[in-house]
Amino acid sequence: MATRKLGSYIQTNILHVDHAAREEESCKYQKIARESIEDPFLEEDPSVVEAFRGLVPTASDVADYFVNLFPSASWIRRYNLHWLLGDAIAGVTVGLVVVPQAMAYASLARLSPAYGLYTTFTGACLYWIFGTSKDIVIGATAVGSLLIGQVVSSIEEDKPGVYEAQEIAHAICFLCGLVLLLLGFLRLGWLIEFIPYPPINAFVTAASITIISTQLPTCLGIKGINTREAPYRVYINTLKGLPNAQLDAAIGISSIILLFAIQNFCSKMEVRQPKKKRLWGMISSLRLTFTVLLYTFISWLVHRKTVEGHEKFRIVGHIEKGFSHASVPEMDTTLFGLVAKELPAIVIILIVEHIAIAKNFGRQYGYTVIPSQEILAQGFANLLSPFVGGYVCTGSFGASAVLTKAGVKTPLAGLFSAMILILALYALTAVFYYIPNAALAGLIIHATWNLVTPPYKLYKFWQYSPFEFGIWVIGVVLAIFTDLETSIYVGIALSFALLLVRMARTQGKSQGQAKVTRVIQHSKPTAHTTAERTPSPSHTSSTTTTEDLTRNAFLPLEGDKAHNPRITVEPAHPGVFIYRFAESFNYINQAHHIDYLLSHIYAHTRRTVADDGVPLKDRLWSDPPPARTYDDGAVQKPVLRAVVLEFSTVNVIDVTSVQGLIDMRTTLDRYAAPNVVEWHFAGVHNRWTRRALANAGFGRPSTKNPAAFAAWCPAYVVSPSSSDEGVEKRSTSVEDAAVLDRGDFEQELDGISSR
Repeated sequence: MATRKLGSYIQTNILHVDHAAREEESCKYQKIARESIEDPFLEEDPSVVEAFRGLVPTASDVADYFVNLFPSASWIRRYNLHWLLGDAIAGVTVGLVVVPQAMAYASLARLSPAYGLYTTFTGACLYWIFGTSKDIVIGATAVGSLLIGQVVSSIEEDKPGVYEAQEIAHAICFLCGLVLLLLGFLRLGWLIEFIPYPPINAFVTAASITIISTQLPTCLGIKGINTREAPYRVYINTLKGLPNAQLDAAIGISSIILLFAIQNFCSKMEVRQPKKKRLWGMISSLRLTFTVLLYTFISWLVHRKTVEGHEKFRIVGHIEKGFSHASVPEMDTTLFGLVAKELPAIVIILIVEHIAIAKNFGRQYGYTVIPSQEILAQGFANLLSPFVGGYVCTGSFGASAVLTKAGVKTPLAGLFSAMILILALYALTAVFYYIPNAALAGLIIHATWNLVTPPYKLYKFWQYSPFEFGIWVIGVVLAIFTDLETSIYVGIALSFALLLVRMARTQGKSQGQAKVTRVIQHSKPTAHTTAERTPSPSHTSSTTTTEDLTRNAFLPLEGDKAHNPRITVEPAHPGVFIYRFAESFNYINQAHHIDYLLSHIYAHTRRTVADDGVPLKDRLWSDPPPARTYDDGAVQKPVLRAVVLEFSTVNVIDVTSVQGLIDMRTTLDRYAAPNVVEWHFAGVHNRWTRRALANAGFGRPSTKNPAAFAAWCPAYVVSPSSSDEGVEKRSTSVEDAAVLDRGDFEQELDGISSR
C-alpha cells in the first residue's frame, strides 16, 4: 500500500501524470469508436515492460541456443557412404594444396614453415564441429599472416630480445580467440553488417600489394632489403637492388611464370572442354603442389652433395618433425598489453574475410550461413591453435575454392585434410628441407596477386557510388604509404562519416498531385507467327489502348531529373502541404527536414493577418515585423491550413525529432494565428511512434474543452474480419494515422482529412 501511495505521489506531483484524467479521456475515445463501428479494434499503447518482456528468452529459446552451438549434431546422424567418399576426395585434394600454402604463409608471420602447418591443422580439425558451411577451409592466410608478421616485427623492434616471434604470435592468437568466442556466444554476428565493403576491399588489395613487396626481395635473391618499411619504400629499394640479384631470381621468376601459365591453360581448357571442366579445375588447383614439388626436386638435385651453409640458393632448411612446438602458451600480461592495441584490426579482418567467403559459397549453393556460429567456430580454432603451436587462422578463399571444385559434401572433409597435414609433419619434413625460399615467395606472389581488385570491378564501384570509390582509393594509398592498420581504421571511419552525412542531409520532398492514366500495350501475333509458344518480337504487332483508369498520383512538387519535366504537378489543396520523408526521421536529420519544411511553407503561404499583435518592444531582434502591405503575389498566396507528414519510410522516432515537431508546431501556430494549423500523419505503422506522437499532442484533442469531443468525428478504414462469415461485421484495420492537433477535431485513419 505504501509503495502504491509513493508511486501515485511521484506520478502526480513530480511527473505531473494525471492517470484519472487520462483514463477518462481514453474512455471517451473508446465510446466514440464503439458508436462509430460495430466491432472495433482498440489498440493498446506499448509499454516498457512489454518491450523488456520481449527480450527475455523463453525456455524454448534457451534450448535452441545450446542446440545451435553444435550444428554438426543435426547432420552427423545422417552421414552416409556417398558423403564419405566425396569428403575424402575433397579433403585429400585440399590437404595437398594447403601444405605448400601454409608453409609459405608462415614466412609472412616471421615464423618457420612448420607453424603454418600447425595453424591449418587446428582449423581443419575443429571447424566441422561448430561451422555452418561445407565449402570453407580455415587455416593460415596471406592477410592474417601479414598482420601477425607486422605485429611481431613491431614488438621485436620495441622490445629486442625479450620475446620470441612464436610467443608474440601465440599471444595474439589466444586473445583473438577469446574475443571471437565472446562475440560468438553473445550471437553478435550481426555487428559485421556495420563494416562496409569498400574499406575492407581496399584493405585486401593494399595487403596484397604489401605482401608482394615483402616477397619480391626473397623471390629475386636480393639481400639487405628492410621489408618492414612502407611498401613504396620496399619497392624502391628492391629496384635499386636489382644489380645484386642472385640465382634465387631464376627460381622465383620461373615459378611465377609456371604458376600463371598452368592457371591460364586450365582456364582455357575449361571453356573448350566444358564436359571436363571439373577435371581441369582440379589440375589447376594442384598447380601449387606441383610447382613446389618440381622445384624441391631441382633443389635436391643441386644440393644433395652440398655441405650445409654452402647452398647455391636459399632453401627452407631443417623443419622439426611432428608437433614439437605444442605447449600451453604463456599467460604474460605484459605481452598481452603490448599486442592488445593491434587486436581490433586483426579481429575485424579475420571476421570479415571468413564471413565473406562463407556467405559467398552459401549463396552459390543454396544453404544458410549463420555469422555468429561462424565466428564461434573461428574462436575455438584460434583459442586452441597456440596449444599445438599455431597462430591466427581464418577462412581461406583459395583453399575453399579448391574444396568446392573437388566435390565436398559436408564440413567433415576437414578431417581428411588434417590427416594429410599430419602425414606432412611426420613423414615429409626431410623433403621440405630442400624447398627453395624463392619458390615459396613466388607461390605467395601468385596467390596474393589474385586478391588485388581488378580494374573492371573498380569501375563498377565508380558506377555504384563515386564517393565510396574515393574511400577505396584513400584506403589503398594510406596502406601503401603508411601501414595497414591506418588504412582499415580510416576507411571504416570515412564510410561511417559518409553514412551520417547522407542521413543528415536526406532529401525529403513536398508532394503535389498529377492526373495519370494507365496505358496498356497489347502484343498480337501476326500471320507470320509460327507454332512456337512465345513468338519473337519480329513476328508480333502491338496495339496501344488507354483504359479509363485515371487517378491522382502524388509526385514531388520540385522538379528533378527523376521525373518528366513536362508533367504538371499541382499542390494537393491550397494551404495544405504534404511532405514525404525519403528515409528515417531522427536526431541526425530532423533539423534539416524541419528547416526545409518551414522555408517551403513560408515561401508558398502568407500570414493569416497582417499584424501578429506582437509589439515592437516585445519582438525578438531577429524577428522582423510583418509587412503592412502585401504585393499582388503575396495576396494570391493561400493561408496555411494543414501539414501532412507521410511516415511510411519512418520506423521509429526519438526525443529530438519529436521535440523538433513540437517546436515547428508552435512556430506555425504563431505564423497562422488566429487560425490553428491541422496536423496529419500518414503511414505510421510503428506502435511506439504512434505512442510518441500521441503523447506529444499529435493524434488526440489536446484541449480540455468538452465541446471538442463532440466535434471530433473519426473515420475508419474497415475490412472483413477473418472470423466472420460475411462482411456484415467489420473490424478496423488501422493502416495510417492521420491526426489533427486542434481546431475542428476530426480524425481519418487513411489519408488526409479536411473540413
